[in-house]
Amino acid sequence: MKDIALHILDIIQNSIVAKATLIEISIDEDFVNDSILVTIKDNGCGMSKKMIEKVSDPYTTSRTTRKVGLGIPLLKQNADRTGGYLSIKSELEIGTTLIASFKPSNIDCLPMGDIAGVISLTVSGNPSIDFIYNHKINGNLYTFSTIEVKKVLGDVSIGDPSISVYLKEMIQTNLEEIQIDSIGYKT
Repeated sequence: MKDIALHILDIIQNSIVAKATLIEISIDEDFVNDSILVTIKDNGCGMSKKMIEKVSDPYTTSRTTRKVGLGIPLLKQNADRTGGYLSIKSELEIGTTLIASFKPSNIDCLPMGDIAGVISLTVSGNPSIDFIYNHKINGNLYTFSTIEVKKVLGDVSIGDPSISVYLKEMIQTNLEEIQIDSIGYKT
């Protein structure tokens, strides 16, 4: 994976396959403390303790269409390379929480990537799932909730292609604003 956003997309896809109806994505970029913390929490089917122990092995997957699962092992590798970590907590029939930590000052830290595109595309492609996305940059927080957006849209589907374009622009603009607020200028 070439950026953190693509790792997030991969983990969200795991949550969707696990039949989650609510997926929470939180990103906390704290450059003062040299930390990027990505948390993805779902209410899907969860994993057994045995599966959690093996999930970082690339030859472990729950899918029947292939014999390898590289998403979590690559995320772990990329977090570890920066001096960060990966942790997973899960309970059957309750859900899973994955936390990935990165040190952005490390030369091996991946760029964030198109997180606005990942969130808007995922939301639009899965209109029956609720998403809550929190993104904090140096203490400045932006929150996006499909629960709130669906109320505003009324009878218009959040999966409508024209809505997807609008969502991406809205998310990107808000991320730029919290970035400006955190450093005083646009990068």
